[in-house]
Amino acid sequence: MTSSPSSVPHRRVGRSGLLVSAVGLGCNNFGRPGTNTQTLPGTIEVLDAAIDAGITFLDTADMYGGEPGQSETLMGEALQGRRDRVVLATKFGHPGRDMGYARTEAKASRSYVRVAVEHSLRRLRTDWIDLYQLHVPDAATPIGETISVLDDLVREGKIRYYGHSNLAGWQIAEADYSASGPGLRFVSAQNHYSLLARAAEREVLPAVERFGLGFFPFFPLHNGLLTGKFSREGGPEGSRIMMQRRHVWQNAPWDELERFQVFCDERDITMLEATFGWLLSRPALSSVIAGATSAAQLQANAAAATAWTPTQADLDVIDSLFPLPEDPAARV
Repeated sequence: MTSSPSSVPHRRVGRSGLLVSAVGLGCNNFGRPGTNTQTLPGTIEVLDAAIDAGITFLDTADMYGGEPGQSETLMGEALQGRRDRVVLATKFGHPGRDMGYARTEAKASRSYVRVAVEHSLRRLRTDWIDLYQLHVPDAATPIGETISVLDDLVREGKIRYYGHSNLAGWQIAEADYSASGPGLRFVSAQNHYSLLARAAEREVLPAVERFGLGFFPFFPLHNGLLTGKFSREGGPEGSRIMMQRRHVWQNAPWDELERFQVFCDERDITMLEATFGWLLSRPALSSVIAGATSAAQLQANAAAATAWTPTQADLDVIDSLFPLPEDPAARV
C-alpha cells in the first residue's frame, strides 16, 4: 500500500495537545454480521482506504462487533505494522453488553476500568490508547473515581488522553469540577448530533465550549439520510437503513430533506458535501466520525472535508431548513 499526501485537515481536540483528522472513521461496522467489514479482509480493505485518504482518527468501543470485542480484535490485527500512523480511540463502560470482565454494574469504577483497559489493549494489540472514552454515564460510580483511575492510566502510559460520551450538559460541568488538577481532565465529548438531531445545541455544546472540550458527533449523517443517496422512493439496496432500519427512512422528514437538496443543487454541491461543511463549521467540533464499509464511502467522506465552506448566509438558510425543535422543558 502506498500512501498519498493527505488533503484531510487536522484539528486540535479542545484545549489538549491531541490532533485528529477532521474526518474520522467510526468502527462499529467492523465485525458486524452482513457487512463487508464482518471479516478481517474487509476490515483491512476499509482501514487501508481510510489511511490512504488521510482519515487517521479511528473510533471504536469494546462492545462493538457481532461478538463483544470483535471490532477491536479485527482492528488490532489490521493495524499491525502501522499503529503509529493512526490516532486510536475506544470506549468502555456501556451497560448494553456483558463484556464478561466482572460481576458488577459499576462500569466506570476503578476496578472495572482497570480490567477493561487491559482487555482493550490486548485486543487492539497496542501498548497505548490515544483516547479512552467513558461510553455512557454510570450512576453507580462518582465521576471523581472514574477521573482518578483515568489519570493513573495516563501517568502509566496506557492511555494518552480521556474523553466521555453521552453525558448531559450538567454532567459535563460536574466532570470538569471534579477534575483533580490542571491537565488532568476529560478532553472530549461525543454525543448524538446532526442536522436532523440538534438537541445537543441546547446544553451539551455550550458546556463543551465552556469547559474547553473537543466535540465528536456520532450519527452525523443520520444513518445515511444526509448523504443524498435516499429519497421518498427508497435507497441503495443492501444499505443498513433499507435492510435493518427501514423505519428511519419511512419516518424521515422528506419535505425538509428535499428542500435541502434544492439548496445543494443551487450551489452545485452534493448533500454529503453540504452536510460535512455545516458540521465542520460548528464551534468546538474536532472531527466528524462517520462509519463506512467501503473504500468509496471513505474517499467521498475525505473529499467532503474540504469541498465546501459555508458562508454565514448559507448557515442561516440551513438553520431555517432544519430549525432547532422546541424544548419541551421550556413550556409553561
